[in-house]
Amino acid sequence: MIKKVLLGIGAVVAVAVVGVLGAAAMQPDVVHVERSLVMAAQPGDVHPHINDLKKFSAWNPWGQMDPLQKVTHSEPSAGLGARYDWSSELVGTGSMTITKSEPEAVHMRLVFTAPWQSEADANFLLKPEGDQTKVTWTYDQQADFGTKLMGLAMNMDSMLGPDYEKGLASLKVIAEEAATARKAAEAQAAADAKTAAEAEAAAQAAAPVEGAEAPPAAEEAPAGKAGKGKGGKAKKG
Repeated sequence: MIKKVLLGIGAVVAVAVVGVLGAAAMQPDVVHVERSLVMAAQPGDVHPHINDLKKFSAWNPWGQMDPLQKVTHSEPSAGLGARYDWSSELVGTGSMTITKSEPEAVHMRLVFTAPWQSEADANFLLKPEGDQTKVTWTYDQQADFGTKLMGLAMNMDSMLGPDYEKGLASLKVIAEEAATARKAAEAQAAADAKTAAEAEAAAQAAAPVEGAEAPPAAEEAPAGKAGKGKGGKAKKG
């Protein structure tokens, strides 16, 4: 009797294991997370705060989670090959390297070493929309069987998505401040150019025209003729 019960339990466990493994095998081959946010700024206002990893740290959501984490940046800290390393008991250990940088896109490679080892790609796409920019932040990771198995218990979109949303909201504030400063500088430059043009036009109007004859000077009477009467003779007293 006990043997039959044990065999029954074993069969149930085996079916459950097979079911879990089968479900894991059916998970997507790529873990994809994506969030977007429209910002009142041009791509040129946004790009520097992604492409420069020191500026990236100012709005990085994981940096805000642990202000005491150890962070190092490569020199230069911007553009192709720039690297950012972090080490934290709260957010783990890893690195991020820029693999491609374009005016409207920045591509990065993520390497996680703790609490577990994995690699992924993070991309930022900047799409102009009139006076605004739609910023899309993506995460793509090739899913091995272990990742697929973990995916049955952990939803990466639910775990990572809120952090992406928080980061984009912080980036929006910084980018829109940069846009406001840029517009003010452009307006000042335009005003200065107008003032300079008006001053140059006024100077040209006041300058003598080349080739024009100068007006004749007034003739002065000879000193010896002063006080003479009619006929040119001096009057007698």
